[in-house]
Amino acid sequence: MSVAAPLVLRDGDRSRLEALTRSSSIRAALASRARIVLLAAQGLPNAEIARRTGTSRPTVVDWRARYVDGGITALHDQPRSGRPPQIDELDVVVATLAEDGRPPARLGVTHWSARLLAAELGISFATVARIWRKWNLQPWRSETFTFSTDPELDAKIRDVVGLYMHPPEKAVVVCIDEKSQIQALDRTAPTLPIRLGVPEKQTHDYVRHGTTTLFAALEVATGRVEPRCQPRHRHQEFLRFLKQVAKAYPRVKLHVVCDNYATHKHPVVKTWLARNPRISLHFTPTSGSWLNMVEIFFGIITRQAIRRGTFTSVPDLIEAITGFIDG
Repeated sequence: MSVAAPLVLRDGDRSRLEALTRSSSIRAALASRARIVLLAAQGLPNAEIARRTGTSRPTVVDWRARYVDGGITALHDQPRSGRPPQIDELDVVVATLAEDGRPPARLGVTHWSARLLAAELGISFATVARIWRKWNLQPWRSETFTFSTDPELDAKIRDVVGLYMHPPEKAVVVCIDEKSQIQALDRTAPTLPIRLGVPEKQTHDYVRHGTTTLFAALEVATGRVEPRCQPRHRHQEFLRFLKQVAKAYPRVKLHVVCDNYATHKHPVVKTWLARNPRISLHFTPTSGSWLNMVEIFFGIITRQAIRRGTFTSVPDLIEAITGFIDG
């Protein structure tokens, strides 16, 4: 058997070739070619190199020759011949965005899908999907927004954000709101626990044992939550909770952020506030209740303690709510 002479590497190529064989971010074919060249530089026979790299002897001979002619650059794939792609990406983008992204009325749909647009343009849906990914187009997604029509929008935003960023000295700022109609749902079958590769499962059917309303006051400076669960959310319940908050923060100036719910501006509530001047209400703009930071707490308790819970009664639900807050 003839033995090929050791391949002579160009200056500095050994470390670059070794780096290619170790890299996890390049194509496996390129790493294999680099290994072929390194083994050839050790003087191994072509047949042995082919055995070690899982290729054929002619393949080894070919890549040795390519390295001799062009160095490491020659190990990369060369541009392929053939007809260039006939699909213009911009045509697909324009077709997606035309008419504000709405398909023609004759199709009777509200938004494009990759298959629908592909059929309309006479191309493959995989091509449409690839172009959408490249241009970050997502016709199937839709988000909502709301314009506030509050004539005092600017003043209310400055007032509430000012309390958050620069609260008055020796004063307490709390955010108050109510999460109404929290349901005590009892599943009709036990929950199936999480397993490897399988998420926790609950039955779709449930028995509804009633509801409660969670009133909560979030202290902005510390994150402390003052809760109260009540069956309804009228002005009587709101005033009862307001008195509880006032008792929890005695002898300090109390600034309360709340939304424009009618019960918060009831004459009875206003009368009580007039007799307690240390307590001031600050209202978020219309359609701007997201500015109330207690909404963040409501989102957390819903995800972590309520939505996946099983409750046999309203007192059981209330116990879970208070347990989460205490924890």
